[in-house]
Amino acid sequence: MDRFATIRAQAERRKGGPEVLASLLPPVAGNAALTAMTDDRFLAGMTERIFCAGFVWSVIKAKWPGFEAAFHGFEVGRLLFEPDEFWEGLASDTRIVRHGPKIMAVRDNARFIADIAGEHGSFGRFLAEWPAGDQIGLLALLAKRGTRLGGMTGQYFLRFAGWDAFILSRDVIACLRDAGVEISEKATSKRDLVAAQAAFNGWAAETGLPYLHLSRICAMSAGANNPPEVIRSYMDGGEED
Repeated sequence: MDRFATIRAQAERRKGGPEVLASLLPPVAGNAALTAMTDDRFLAGMTERIFCAGFVWSVIKAKWPGFEAAFHGFEVGRLLFEPDEFWEGLASDTRIVRHGPKIMAVRDNARFIADIAGEHGSFGRFLAEWPAGDQIGLLALLAKRGTRLGGMTGQYFLRFAGWDAFILSRDVIACLRDAGVEISEKATSKRDLVAAQAAFNGWAAETGLPYLHLSRICAMSAGANNPPEVIRSYMDGGEED
């Protein structure tokens, strides 16, 4: 497997130098920010990522004030007391995207968050305590105990929530394969995920960089060579890697 210095040098060449590359690396929230985040914001984040899956992100973003209103600001306790009629009514609510299974996932994930909060004090504390070197284990837990939080949805949820996550986007997978990591082009099997985790763990130990920055640098070293201004527009719009 290539040393990360080789990957970083490639990204610097493609983006116009070390200073430009550094400007394209977003800040890392950190565990204090995770612990301070309230459970309703985690439920909102899960919901946004679930509705964005397979849909145009900008449409969900434009309708998001309607989502906040329709789901009572994602107050976990309040949603858990809503009767079946409330959830059935949301299927015809024009303030949101009317997708029945995704709507019901909000109720399921409210219960998931409440259960985790009961076990750990808050969902944020639970995430803050989970080691960055075991993202694959955390994703497995999200997929098992949550609803519709598997695959890329779980990865993007962690990233947008502020957890120090890598994203197995097409460009990141290309980077990993170029570096000699034996994973498939889709990187969805357990074997692929374990191999990706091992690669990022090794690079984290080598560089001391957060996984967020490792992932972004990796993405910018391979695949489509978008100019810095395009990458910044993606970052401003909420899209990553």
